Amino acid sequence: MEPLDTGAMEALIAPARGALERGDYGRCQQLLAPLLADHPAATATGGQLRLLLATAQMGQGDSAGAAATCRSLRVCRDATLRAQAKDLQEVLEAPALERPREWSMTLPTLSEMKPLEGQVQSLARRRRRLPPPPPAPPTGPTSAPLGFALVAIVLLLVTVLLGGCVDLQTSLRFPAPGRLQISQTSLSSTGRPLPWQRQLAAELRDAPLQAKQTLGRLQLRAKAMPAAQALALLSSTIERGAQLAAVDLPPPQFSLQERNWLLGVRQQFTAEIDLTALQPLPGLRLSVDLAPLPLRAVRQAEPLPAVALRPRSNEAATVRWTLQPGTLNQLRVSCWRWSRLGVGSLLIALALALVALLQRLKLAAGFGPPQLPA
Repeated sequence: MEPLDTGAMEALIAPARGALERGDYGRCQQLLAPLLADHPAATATGGQLRLLLATAQMGQGDSAGAAATCRSLRVCRDATLRAQAKDLQEVLEAPALERPREWSMTLPTLSEMKPLEGQVQSLARRRRRLPPPPPAPPTGPTSAPLGFALVAIVLLLVTVLLGGCVDLQTSLRFPAPGRLQISQTSLSSTGRPLPWQRQLAAELRDAPLQAKQTLGRLQLRAKAMPAAQALALLSSTIERGAQLAAVDLPPPQFSLQERNWLLGVRQQFTAEIDLTALQPLPGLRLSVDLAPLPLRAVRQAEPLPAVALRPRSNEAATVRWTLQPGTLNQLRVSCWRWSRLGVGSLLIALALALVALLQRLKLAAGFGPPQLPA
């Protein structure tokens, strides 16, 4: 079958999802049964349906059936769904841990219990013989649980370090006047894909971006498009990434103004990214690369200066602007994009003018126009 768009797919699985949310797992499986036959596991729609089926099977206690359903998604062409099914399968097939006996309390049956009357009488006689209890110890200010506080601090630091160890690079290329190409690369220092990367790739599935996940490296790349459309796409990508990271950031401001002077185009690019709400984290690096662009075109870069990267062979000049969390980052660029057609036309006009001037000087010197031999 032809792949369904997002709206059609949501309408297709809405009844089964509603039954699953109400806890009616049997009804959910009945609604999914005819849909599974029409949508194989290799398609994205079939993967979504089988993930819902595995959840319903888990609700009924059928862990083996849910694991088998997750194994069937190994052929799914959607990398995100395939990874989710693999994670769920590992949880279902994990070995069960033995519960220590002392963790449970077993109540004896009534037939095994001894009569309480005799026990109460013997206990009362024993209490008469016991000496009076010692006085209560003096009380003072309660000391802080230092050991628990240290453990909580260590766990918090580990969480921050694992969540912040990412290098996010945004690249802006100016292939032609009025055109812009964007790409983003996030690299996890752990070498393994982060949950934030998987969620971002899933969120941007409908955007005109090509996502490529290689271990801990996620690359989002778009084709060259009109500058206004490209900047709007870049702004929405940053906003979605901030929402997934639970950081409340103001919308970034980008502007590209161009003026055509026939011989070239005057470009003025400004960027304003407010990272005041993002606290500096160890291992978190944010940068923006602009190419082709010489360093002298940068008029303002705050709070960190822009630097020129050493170009490799057959590569244009690139400027890298590093962003600093916890403050407002501003960039202003002004440069010329020369037109080959305009510059060539000017050179041809100058050459024709020079030829006409030389011809006029020749006539003024007494040399007549060229004649045929007699």
